[in-house]
Amino acid sequence: MTTPLNERRIANAIRVLAMDAVQQANSGHPGAPMGMADIADVVWREFFNHNPSNPNWPNRDRFILSNGHGSMLQYALLHLTGYALTLDDLKQFRQLHSKTPGHPELGYAPGVETTTGPLGQGLANAVGFALAERTLAAQFNKPGLDVVDHYTYTFLGDGCLMEGVSHEASSLAGTLGLGKLIAYYDDNGISIDGEVEGWFSDDTEQRFLSYGWQVIRVDGHDHDAIRQATVAAKQESNKPTLIICKTIIGLGSPNKQGKESSHGSPLGTDEITLTRTSLGWDTEAFVIPDDIYAAWDAKDQGQALESAWNELFAKYESQYPVEAKELLRRLHGDLPEEFVQHADAFIAETAAKGETVASRKASQNTLQSFGPILPEFLGGSADLAGSNLTLWKGCQGVQDNPAGNYVYYGVREFGMTAIANGLALHGGFVPYVATFLMFMEYARNAVRMSALMKQRLIHVYTHDSIGLGEDGPTHQPIEQIASLRNTINLNTWRPADTVETAVAWKSSLLRKDGPSALILSRQNLPFQSRSNEQIAQIEKGAYVLAAEQGELKAIIIATGSEVDLAVQAHAQLEGVRVVSMPCAEVFMTQDAAYREAVLPSHIRARVAVEAAHADYWWKFVGLDGVVIGMTSYGESAPAKDLFNHFGITVDAVVDAVKKVTT
Repeated sequence: MTTPLNERRIANAIRVLAMDAVQQANSGHPGAPMGMADIADVVWREFFNHNPSNPNWPNRDRFILSNGHGSMLQYALLHLTGYALTLDDLKQFRQLHSKTPGHPELGYAPGVETTTGPLGQGLANAVGFALAERTLAAQFNKPGLDVVDHYTYTFLGDGCLMEGVSHEASSLAGTLGLGKLIAYYDDNGISIDGEVEGWFSDDTEQRFLSYGWQVIRVDGHDHDAIRQATVAAKQESNKPTLIICKTIIGLGSPNKQGKESSHGSPLGTDEITLTRTSLGWDTEAFVIPDDIYAAWDAKDQGQALESAWNELFAKYESQYPVEAKELLRRLHGDLPEEFVQHADAFIAETAAKGETVASRKASQNTLQSFGPILPEFLGGSADLAGSNLTLWKGCQGVQDNPAGNYVYYGVREFGMTAIANGLALHGGFVPYVATFLMFMEYARNAVRMSALMKQRLIHVYTHDSIGLGEDGPTHQPIEQIASLRNTINLNTWRPADTVETAVAWKSSLLRKDGPSALILSRQNLPFQSRSNEQIAQIEKGAYVLAAEQGELKAIIIATGSEVDLAVQAHAQLEGVRVVSMPCAEVFMTQDAAYREAVLPSHIRARVAVEAAHADYWWKFVGLDGVVIGMTSYGESAPAKDLFNHFGITVDAVVDAVKKVTT
């Protein structure tokens, strides 16, 4: 051990703030911050380029705390280095409306780059950040003018490595050779249940070497060793680096260090007193000496770093004004000025063509139209691009061309989605990811995280119902659409034809405050004729597609492939209107007058039809209505036979309307 006493004392500031805040909250995880304090000291004071006065400086390094339960580590770092996070904020750790929630949450404390709750996803986000940096750099940097040039640092623990998403993301990171990704593994051998050797005996070094990473082992309390490892990591430009840091959880606590008792609960007042003595720390709770603050303060250095970058960018801007303007536009998240006009022209052209194709094909046609004017697109698929049709003619894979716009994610649905969250969070890109709707289940938690963080990310899910046919019940989604619709802040679109598909893409791209899911068919969907007014109303989430003849007596609500069933039934009935509802979430945000115009409240005779879980629709049809949908899993058979077998037919819709109107 070669760490000078003064370095250890500087790192101890993290330890005391972590144990004090957790104790005051009577809740939290002091062990990880205390164990990783020495690593954090070296990384943040010597390598991490950031500006506390401007947390959104575009060329800052990114820091991701994947073992987010140790959030007081990050909050202590932000406070000590000079971010707008006060001691009072630390004293409010885990309290209502505080800036310091139990896990790092995007939008609460300045300097927090992502929400890291479920273990492993922070590491996957970090892969996305690193991929975004490399791709953006390849697209914009010029000789001698590297305006995009920063690292992604991530801390992670045993739990992150036990979660399968870490395998998916790390495997792809190694394959892509993301050399500016540096991960520090807190190898303390402890989880909440105790010593992990009884349930986690992986050879982590060999595992990451097999992924194509550089792996370095160090004593996680030896500042010189951590420093040298980080230098070596930055020198390796073709591989991500994992630095395995052997640490003692809760270091400094005489009776709890190295034990699970320091992991997920406060140390206790008596133990904190002993720990202060052990650390040689003689101040009361939440008091940091001035010389320690001075050692940590990064404001002047951060401002100097940003000023130097501003000078570099000014040179870039003078020599490459078009590229500079484009880079700033993309970092701000603004779409090209001509996008809306272009999208509307394509929608009108699509309506004029009147093609009957699968909505997955309609989606590809839309991508082919929108892609050339959206260089911020960074698409990808979990090995099914030939089936979900997410490739368009301008796609170039990032594995062959670092400046490309498409990621071949392989069979990694969870990793893909969590990585894409990192892409969106980094800025400069609008990512879309794709797989079969049934396999959304593998990615489910990362979908929730994109909604929780309000990121513009488009989830493309094809083969949307029993209509996929012969692959059978394991591949036929039933409850998945309802699950997505019940996800707060996620807009779920299930378009009925080419026009609705194009509008769904336009709406999803214009949305800046959350993700969207596009639910697309394998089978062809008949084109539906509409007026210009009806086309404009698609963006409202629901509209009257087929008006009633005479007095309105009943309403049929349908989505996707079942809209045509409703239209065919409409032709056999009087006094019935068909409402196409491609996006219920968007419809429910419309004003009351519009909702009433589409679904008059006095018309209680309602039928909903969708080849998915029936229960979702009761809130729209009421107890007096009828829902035609799925109440069981599917079967293996041709699609036409399945729709007949499960009673999702025109005759069934007609009979249901007659039932609710008698």
